[in-house]
Amino acid sequence: MANQTVAIASDHAGFEMKQFVKAYLEENGYNVLDLGPNDTSSVDYPDYGHALGKVMDENKADKGVAVCGSGIGISIAVNRHAGARAALCQNGLMAKLSRLHNDANVLALGARLIGTETAIDCLDAFFNTDFEGGRHQGRVEKI
Repeated sequence: MANQTVAIASDHAGFEMKQFVKAYLEENGYNVLDLGPNDTSSVDYPDYGHALGKVMDENKADKGVAVCGSGIGISIAVNRHAGARAALCQNGLMAKLSRLHNDANVLALGARLIGTETAIDCLDAFFNTDFEGGRHQGRVEKI
């Protein structure tokens, strides 16, 4: 679904992966809102996770991608925001199910745990899968 706006954020450990994700999304027609950081200088992942969560709260992006070393810390920070449902995924099936069953709107990736091929698998599955709704709708509403 190109022409969507995707907000992306990382910490220093996820910076290179964030840059790769940004380029991949732009090549595929997405509008990317890069929330930083702008280099590999040490930063705190909660600051960038909260920035992404705030963008989701304010409906300034359709979806998001969060990256840190493991993906765990930044996804926890993003998920502190009511408008965000971040799913930490390590393969395409996880990414597909996060959309299909959980209506996740933020994909979290661990740059120290996956490579670019796996990231592409996750991105493609996440951005090309719609929420199934039905029996899952009530469960998502409970979140």
